[in-house]
Amino acid sequence: MVSLADSARNVDYAFKDIPIIDLSNVSNNDDPIARKNLAEEIKNACMNVGFFYVKNHGVEESVIQKAFGKSQDFFALPLEAKMKIENKTTPNFKGYSPLLSGNNDPNNNGDLQEGFEFGWESLPEDDENNHDGAMAGANVWPEELPEFREAALKYYHAVVNLGKSLFPMFALALGLEEGFFDDKTKHSAALMRMLHYPPQTGPVDDRILGIGAHTEWCFTILWQEPGIQALQVLNAKKEWINAPPIPGEDLGDQLARWTNDIFKSTVHRAINRSGVKRYSIPLFFGTDYDVRLEPFPGCVTSERPMKYEVITAGEYVKSKLAATYGH
Repeated sequence: MVSLADSARNVDYAFKDIPIIDLSNVSNNDDPIARKNLAEEIKNACMNVGFFYVKNHGVEESVIQKAFGKSQDFFALPLEAKMKIENKTTPNFKGYSPLLSGNNDPNNNGDLQEGFEFGWESLPEDDENNHDGAMAGANVWPEELPEFREAALKYYHAVVNLGKSLFPMFALALGLEEGFFDDKTKHSAALMRMLHYPPQTGPVDDRILGIGAHTEWCFTILWQEPGIQALQVLNAKKEWINAPPIPGEDLGDQLARWTNDIFKSTVHRAINRSGVKRYSIPLFFGTDYDVRLEPFPGCVTSERPMKYEVITAGEYVKSKLAATYGH
């Protein structure tokens, strides 16, 4: 049996496009061959690119559009209304982040975006039976838009469920039992950001981008506004490859640490030169905060020594957020 480390020797990271993976069989427990084939597709995408698009993902379009519309309403609020819930007034980075308040690339002068971040919270109709554990609550919401919370949370829970359905596929792709991640994702660090990128002009090499070149701290599910090209992914030849707006996944640093960089956490950026406003909604889906990010068996060899110190997921997430927002 070929180990992951051996497989990684033959990987070509100079990709020119991003694969599209059909998730129709992600919950097909009656056909193990179909699930194995899907896991193999995901494995190849994780090793070669670190990004992949998904179709037939099961998230209802009406839920997506309602969240998108309410995010537009939120960012259209006066700045003073949004600043009442600025994330620098909270200890957990939840709330509003104004333009240029974050910086994902230390070589840049700031990210030309504004955002709203929130985490796990029961849907309004479930508030009386809230048993969501360690990730519950602690969000802040704009009092000017009471319907914003429900639209955001409905989309959040739909995408969290999508993320949970993919972890068994990651396990199979890694040669592990399907349930390997079950005890590591009971109270997952699932954070969602609604983002607004104003149109940007000026030279392409300007040190203020929509979001500077970076990798994600965890596995990310991204919705991009249709028809507006902004996201780019960096390949091994240092070429920026356009990632047009269809639903996509980004592997992130947690899986890179677990696999000792066999699964790629790919550098990417966003530059909105469309001439119009752009919106996106990423969900950053990680493990429980107390899970140690130790390499899986077979990912560390004499030819491929350990690349990262072992820390918990919570320690890593906190350090990344603190670096981005300067807390």
